[in-house]
Amino acid sequence: MNTETTQTLQKEKPKKDTSKQKRVYTRLGFSESETAEIVDSLNQLLANYHVHYQKLRNYHWNVKGADFFDIHEKFEEQYNEAKLNIDDIAERIRVFGFTPMSTLKEYLANSEIKETGSDLAGTEMVAEILKDYEILLTYMTDVANAAINIGDVGTEDMINSFINKLEKSHWMFTAFLDQ
Repeated sequence: MNTETTQTLQKEKPKKDTSKQKRVYTRLGFSESETAEIVDSLNQLLANYHVHYQKLRNYHWNVKGADFFDIHEKFEEQYNEAKLNIDDIAERIRVFGFTPMSTLKEYLANSEIKETGSDLAGTEMVAEILKDYEILLTYMTDVANAAINIGDVGTEDMINSFINKLEKSHWMFTAFLDQ
């Protein structure tokens, strides 16, 4: 290549536009107050979910009687699903740059769902889980509404999938009690 051709190619080469500023990705574009509302509602759901999760473990380990085989396995399915949802909720809080609640003390202090003993009959355990579902659905609705209010489609989508599964479980446990 001769010098003249090299100079021509260099002139034709587009130069970087340094006048444009880089766009910074921070807090998903939501304001601090919007983010705080979402995170608060997610943390409330997280606290309730954790107490619910532990109740499911308790019931799975301690159920007895004629319904043992029916609900022992179902409780295990439910606590495995709860564990995944808890992780998704905590990670969603981290996405917003906040730290999720993470101690049993915090969960118990902030949860509307309360612990129970392990000396309940299987049907009493199922009735307790149904009450928990109703409480969880209320908190899920709070999260969904907060997400909708600011256009947070990611959180709304996550919560809607939780709601769909929880409503189906509610129906199944209700049908189990209607013997």
